[in-house]
Amino acid sequence: MLLAVDIGNTNIKLGIFEGDKLKATWSLATDTHTTPDEYGAVLLNLMERKEILPPNVAGVVLCGVVPPLLHTFMQLCKEYLNTKPLVIEAGVKTGMRICLDNPREVGPDRVVGAVAAQNLYGRPLTVIDLGTATTFDVVSKDGDYLGGAIAPGIGIASEALFARTAVLPRIELIRPRHVIGRNTISAMQSGIIFGYIDLIEGMIRRIEQELGTKVKVVATGGEAYPFAEEIAAIDVVNPNLTLIGLRLIYEMNKGQ
Repeated sequence: MLLAVDIGNTNIKLGIFEGDKLKATWSLATDTHTTPDEYGAVLLNLMERKEILPPNVAGVVLCGVVPPLLHTFMQLCKEYLNTKPLVIEAGVKTGMRICLDNPREVGPDRVVGAVAAQNLYGRPLTVIDLGTATTFDVVSKDGDYLGGAIAPGIGIASEALFARTAVLPRIELIRPRHVIGRNTISAMQSGIIFGYIDLIEGMIRRIEQELGTKVKVVATGGEAYPFAEEIAAIDVVNPNLTLIGLRLIYEMNKGQ
């Protein structure tokens, strides 16, 4: 079995693969103050509930955008799983050419998601990750990672309105009935929800114009399903895209 771990800014997604089958997934809160022993105890308990024995985990693959927690999970793997994880970083084989001014700048989770998406859905494509940030990652028809765009996530944008204004309230992010809000809450919901729908649709349109071709659009992340219901240009939603990409990259590098 393989344990795949995606350490994000808000949540840590974990998955256990048996061959190419995703046997179990879990989500933990990201907390840089949590120790390897604390995360280890939680992980072992979760595995026990799924009847997964630690000795059966033959490998671990990690990617993350929170550097302190990479070290936490590397120590956890050593102490609790008796294995050294593969960490996705510069020099790890991904099967994808990174066409950026500085390839080391791109977040490993973005490349991992792009690897999974092209393997599952073909290319050219755009991967939209609707999480803490809203990111757009573009893969060419030749399988090159071309770069993309980064915008604040919808949760960050909503929280900023509450935190940086004197009278605007914290709101529930649900679709309002009308674009023209008749009160403060519905006006904020309209601006945020419909504003992000138009942001995503506009970015897809601009990416296709720049490439000169239509692209497959794959959405992932915590907010993917609500937006996919509103945006016809999103072809597929896959919440486990990064975990699948981690498994694929692990297989490419096994024995290296």
